[in-house]
Amino acid sequence: MSYYQSLATLILRLGLGILVLLHGVAKILNPGILDFIADKLGHLGLPGELAYLVYIGEVLAPLMIIFGYFNRLGAIIIVINMLFAMLLVHIPQLFTLTDNGGWALELQGMYLLGAVAIALLGSGKYALRPD
Repeated sequence: MSYYQSLATLILRLGLGILVLLHGVAKILNPGILDFIADKLGHLGLPGELAYLVYIGEVLAPLMIIFGYFNRLGAIIIVINMLFAMLLVHIPQLFTLTDNGGWALELQGMYLLGAVAIALLGSGKYALRPD
């Protein structure tokens, strides 16, 4: 991987990792959000305790990506986390546009596709555990 590709991969890793991590920090500071997630899981017939997995998807996995430590695994965890977020909360918006013409799920879509790109690219050479 060239210098520029490794640098671009690092920028992608840091951008996605930090932005998703901020969502996780918000859930740590406001643990009542887990009740909302548990309720949504219950509507699907899943145990509410699975809501705690959001900490893996929004705290541990982003840290893995930021530091480049088992980077691909962290990215796959974020992909799964985003699919669940879209399924649990955002299904009604799946085929809708905003008043400005953008996709209603463009933020979630960028997180999802960014994580897919990182899973495919690997960590690059600027990582604690380069691929």
